[in-house]
Amino acid sequence: MSITGEHAGKLHGRRQPTFTELYLPKLVTVWREGYGLADLRADVFAGLTVAIVALPLSMAIAIASGVTPDRGLYTAVVGGFIASLLGGSRFQIGGPAGAFIVLVAATAERHGADGVILATLMAGLFLVAAGFLRIGTYIKFIPYPVTVGFTAGIAVIIFASQLRDLGGITLAGKEPSEFVPKLVALAGSLNTINPSAVAIAIVSIAIIAALRIWRPSWPGILIAVVLAAVACAVLSLPVETIGSRFGGIPRELPSPALPTFSVAKATAVLPDAISFALLAAIESLLSAVVADGMTGRRHRSNCELVAQGAANIGSALFGGICVTGLIARTATNIRAGARGPLAGMLHSVFLLLFMLIAAPLASYIPLAALASVLVVVAWTMAEKHEFATLVRSSWGDAVVLLATFLLTIFRDLTEGILVGFALGAVLFIHRMAEMTGIEERSPLVAGDRPDDGNGDRVRYDPALAVDRDVLVYRITGAFFFGAASAIGGVLDEVADKRKAFVVDFAAVPFLDSTAANVLGRVAAKAHRQGIRLFITGASPTVRRALLTHGVTPPRARYRQSLERAIADIKGGAGEEAAAS
Repeated sequence: MSITGEHAGKLHGRRQPTFTELYLPKLVTVWREGYGLADLRADVFAGLTVAIVALPLSMAIAIASGVTPDRGLYTAVVGGFIASLLGGSRFQIGGPAGAFIVLVAATAERHGADGVILATLMAGLFLVAAGFLRIGTYIKFIPYPVTVGFTAGIAVIIFASQLRDLGGITLAGKEPSEFVPKLVALAGSLNTINPSAVAIAIVSIAIIAALRIWRPSWPGILIAVVLAAVACAVLSLPVETIGSRFGGIPRELPSPALPTFSVAKATAVLPDAISFALLAAIESLLSAVVADGMTGRRHRSNCELVAQGAANIGSALFGGICVTGLIARTATNIRAGARGPLAGMLHSVFLLLFMLIAAPLASYIPLAALASVLVVVAWTMAEKHEFATLVRSSWGDAVVLLATFLLTIFRDLTEGILVGFALGAVLFIHRMAEMTGIEERSPLVAGDRPDDGNGDRVRYDPALAVDRDVLVYRITGAFFFGAASAIGGVLDEVADKRKAFVVDFAAVPFLDSTAANVLGRVAAKAHRQGIRLFITGASPTVRRALLTHGVTPPRARYRQSLERAIADIKGGAGEEAAAS
């Protein structure tokens, strides 16, 4: 797999960055760029906006994870502050994530709250080591169907975990953690449903959904939770609340302390710590990539892993749970106008102030309302459109997706990721074997040939090398998940420097869904910035995959040859309908 361009020499000739440059927090970078009062005002507003969203979510995630709600707040306050302070992403928001509910709940059931805290501390150490060993680069190689599969699986499990509180169901014994036994136990106790809890849940979901449609700038989650708490207190509804189950939340942070440690305990929680670290790395880097796509900036993955590791260590010292980058809250931070990492740090400060001021009021929050919040989170994170697209795209992607999805639900998240990655690698080898056997026009590895061979050699056009408006890149070889991250990074970096951008696929025998998704993000970014993107030389198979993943007009224009695309750009015909 290679990518070449008229300015490729500039990319290869760059000075290698120093250790300090690679791990310098984005906070320092923002200060060096110049940070004024207007930037501070913007970050204060963004931090307050995110804190309002994070307050109920942090408590809801902690409760669903099998620990007390205060631990979710400790995680967001301490872990979120450290993640933004040291992070390699300009806009990343750290805190407890819905994706961790399954893992944390299972760990809490096996080893108790102390086991969760110890596993979080160990996961933080693993993440710091992974960052310094520069493993962050390789985490990006996880195939796209695997990411969508385990995310959708986690969404289903989160939904199932909230059914008890949604209906106010009373179980005779402890709620099973496994998916099928849980559903069986809940089905056997349907006669204990609490109508008041069901009403609170339905109204809360309706308020959140309605505000997202008609008032998207309003904090719908917080409004729904506050209204539910007021209704519960005023009407004296017979429902379970944070106060009745947990006795409320404290009004201060605990003193930092090391978790209970022994070699036997550390050995017992080691598999959980590895799972925490793996998921934290994947989620935080995915969130950073989303932030890059929304803003046009570039994160440093290994610096981000070190920051997330430090955040998990800090969270564990204050009794919190796992920390990772949060896609939804990071997107909220960006949309609220954040200018830099200070917004994320201020979000943690505001959460601490909310704890100090409003802690007594949290006792009135009904658990059915918090369950409704997580149901909405699960619906949002399920990636329904991407799931359907991958199922339709090819049998191979569908197999990888469904295997990861089903294993995540019925077996284990880590097992789902590992099996999905292995299937993705096998699928790639299978496709390579097929292409080697049937593709003659674009061999996987191009051999040498004489300069005058085949009569298809064209004269070198020096104008392309110095054109300030048009940039041409040619991708050679199979474009698959192993190369998608590196190629996507190059395309992202160069695409915003020209008025028109041509990507030539004439020497690409095939691309997988991960690569197609990367091109989709590049096309969306180019379209937002008013840059015309042309795709040339794509075979019918490659073109079909690109169209399936959003590389469609007007985001991209397809041409049969590079020469035709250049002629259209120079002739001002770039806005015409895509030629066949």
